[in-house]
Amino acid sequence: MAKKSIDRIDVAGKTVLMRVDFNVPLDESCKITDDRRIRMALPSIKSVIDRGGRLILMSHLGRPGGDGFEKKFSLAPVAERLGEMLGTGVAMAGDTVGDDASAKAAALKDGDVLVLENLRFNSGEKKGCDEFAGKLAAMADAYCNDAFGTCHRNDASMVAVPKAMEGKPRVVGHLVAKEIQYLSEAIGKPARPFVAILGGAKVSDKINVINNLLGICDAVLIGGAMAYTFSLAQGGKVGNSLVEKDKVDLAKELIAKGGDKLHLPVDTHCGDDFDDIANCNKKVVPSGEIPDGWEGLDIGPETSRKYAEVIKNAKTVVWNGPMGVFEKPPMDEGTKAVAQAVADSDSTSIIGGGDSAAAVEQLGFAEKVSHVSTGGGASLAMLEGKTFAAVELLDDES
Repeated sequence: MAKKSIDRIDVAGKTVLMRVDFNVPLDESCKITDDRRIRMALPSIKSVIDRGGRLILMSHLGRPGGDGFEKKFSLAPVAERLGEMLGTGVAMAGDTVGDDASAKAAALKDGDVLVLENLRFNSGEKKGCDEFAGKLAAMADAYCNDAFGTCHRNDASMVAVPKAMEGKPRVVGHLVAKEIQYLSEAIGKPARPFVAILGGAKVSDKINVINNLLGICDAVLIGGAMAYTFSLAQGGKVGNSLVEKDKVDLAKELIAKGGDKLHLPVDTHCGDDFDDIANCNKKVVPSGEIPDGWEGLDIGPETSRKYAEVIKNAKTVVWNGPMGVFEKPPMDEGTKAVAQAVADSDSTSIIGGGDSAAAVEQLGFAEKVSHVSTGGGASLAMLEGKTFAAVELLDDES
C-alpha cells in the first residue's frame, strides 16, 4: 500500500523530524563538490516550512569512527549550502541529542530549519539504539523519511525513531515516495517487454538481483567486469580480467536458469595496461578470447549493438551498473551506447544509484530517462524483492 506523504499532514506550528540523505562529497577543505542530494530534498523541506512547520533535519555523512566529533564529517557545510538554496538562515546544532540540539530545537519558530550534527557521531545510530532514538523522537511532533539511500538499513534514525513516534504522524517525503513508486511498480507490474541491464564488478554483489529478475524480466543483459566470471564459467579465456573464481559454479547455475533470457557479451574491448588506459594498447576480441596480459575493460561494439536492439523494444528498463570502465575513455563507449539506447527507447527507464547514476550524469543522459535513483544499495535491495522496515513502519495512505 502507498504511504502517506508529508503533504498530507498538517504541519503548521508543529515540529517535523525529517531523515534526509545529505551524505554529500566534500573536498579536503570540507567544501561540497556535488550538492545534488541537498537539491533533491528541497521539495520535502519546502513542504514543511512553506506551510508554517518547524523542521529538524537529520542525516549521516561519511563513515566517522563513532562517538565523537570529526570536523571532516561535519554537516556544517551542508547547513550553510541549504541556507543559500532556501535564501534564509538555517540553524546548525553542535551535536545530535545533546544540550545544543535540544536548546535549538526548542527555540524553533514556524518556518525555521535546524540541521542536527552528523548522526554517526553517536554510535547509537548504527546500533539502532532505542535510547538514542527516543531522544531524537522527543524533539518532534511528526516524523518524515526522505532518505531513500538508507531505507534498506536498520539504523536508529530509520527504524527505532519512527517506532518511538508511534501515535504521531509518520510519513514519506517526496523523494522516497517517488523511488518507491518507480521501483515497486517496475517489479510488481512492469509494462512489457521488461529489460534489466546489470553491470558492475562482482557477480556476488548481484546474485540475488539476477536471480529475482530472471524470474520476472523478459531479458537480462550482463556487462561490466562480472561478465568475465560468466565467460570463465563457459570455458573462456579472460586474461588478466577481474573475475571471481569462487563464483564460477554460481555463474553456471545462472546461465542454466536464465536460458534465452540471459544475454552475455559476444565481444570485449580490452587493454594491456589498466593504469594507463588512454595510452595503452587496445583491441576488440570475441568474448572468451582475451589474451594473457590483456584485461577486459568494456563490452565490445557488437555487444553494444545487440543490447541496443533489445533495449529498443523495451517498455520498462531497469539499469544497475555500468558496462565498463566508464570513467576512462574510450572504455566508456559500451556504457554510452547502452545509455543512448535507453534514452531513445519508448520505455519507463529507471537507473539504479551509485555508479549507474554517476554514469548517466557524466554522459549527459540524466534528463532523458524516467528516473535516476538516489540509492544504490537501496535500489538493489528493492530489485531483490526485499521490503524495508524503515518504510513498512510509516503510515499508510488512507
